[in-house]
This record gives sequence, structure tokens and C-alpha cells, in this order.
Amino acid sequence: MTLDSNTPTGELTLRTLAMPADANAAGDIFGGWVMAQMDLACGIRAAERARGRVVTAAVQEMAFAMPVKIGDTLCVYTEIARVGRTSMTLKVETWAQRYLTHVMEKVTEATFVMVALDASGKPTPVPQA
Repeated sequence: MTLDSNTPTGELTLRTLAMPADANAAGDIFGGWVMAQMDLACGIRAAERARGRVVTAAVQEMAFAMPVKIGDTLCVYTEIARVGRTSMTLKVETWAQRYLTHVMEKVTEATFVMVALDASGKPTPVPQA
């Protein structure tokens, strides 16, 4: 996984503030919290595209290039890379806007697979764009 680009790729889908309750004793935000925010962003973007309910089916490799600290604004960017019959693959980048600055640093990236569901919870076709 390479985290070397200088500008985010995709659409800004979620912004949230990293708070003390989300951190360890050293002030580093838990990786699971970051991943949960990425999952929320994918859910938002995929539900908009599917025009309905979606669930996370898979998350591919994820590595952290640097920590998120208390006070940073977490910015999650999503891009729909592929739409299948009932699933979508999203590329996700997560950036930290450092506390009280305009500095943006890429924290991690991953690929999420989301599946569209009908009212009964069964996979359903994703509508044409």
C-alpha cells in the first residue's frame, strides 16, 4: 500500500472530529475508530448509489501511514471504482487535517465492497446510474 499522493482522491464523504474518548493514553486515535468512520462513509456513498440499503461485505488491506491525534479533523474520501450486479467496490482514502492548521496528511486507504439489499435483507441489483 502506498500513501504518497499529495491531494485526496474521490469525493469528500465524511468529516468528523477526533475526540479524547476515541484515543489511547498517548493521544493516538484508535485504528478501529478510523476504520469505523471509513465504513460509515462507504455506507453513505454506496446507499446513495444503490438508492437503498447496503451492507459491508469486505474490506481489503489497510495499513496506517501515520497516527490521527486528538483534535484532528478526519476527512474520508470515497470513489466508486466498480459497480457489479449487487455489489460495489469503493476506494477510500482517509486524511487528517491537523488540529488548528490547514495541513492535510494521508493516514490510510482501503478498498471496501458493499452489497445492496432489498427489504428482506437479500442481495438486490444495484440500479443503473
